Amino acid sequence: MKVYVLLYDVGKDSEGIHSLELQGKTVVLMFEDKDDAERYCGLLEAQDFPSPTIENIDRNEIESFCQEAGYQPRFVETGFIPHTEEERFSLVPPQLNRDTSQWNEAGKPSNPSEINKGDLDDIKKRLEGLL
Repeated sequence: MKVYVLLYDVGKDSEGIHSLELQGKTVVLMFEDKDDAERYCGLLEAQDFPSPTIENIDRNEIESFCQEAGYQPRFVETGFIPHTEEERFSLVPPQLNRDTSQWNEAGKPSNPSEINKGDLDDIKKRLEGLL
């Protein structure tokens, strides 16, 4: 079965997959429906997150990658309705994003930046505008 995943810098040395940090676990979303993946990309862009590329990849390949990397794959089926706050992140990205492109090998940002309340309010307004 093919699924849709969100990739960054496709074909480059810095290629990466979009993931979420939920309760101490790194989660990779696999969308059954391309429209759901496209909508999720639009929400990421509304938060000024870099625009990912939607790739159609075999589900077993992604699950194998996740197992090797210690990630948790999460399948988002067509018509998925979240029942918990954590499941909501399968449809709507978190308000805060962590840019790991500037991280050092210890897993900490090289240049940590402070996020102020004004930035959070701005993100919230843009997301509400999409609804």
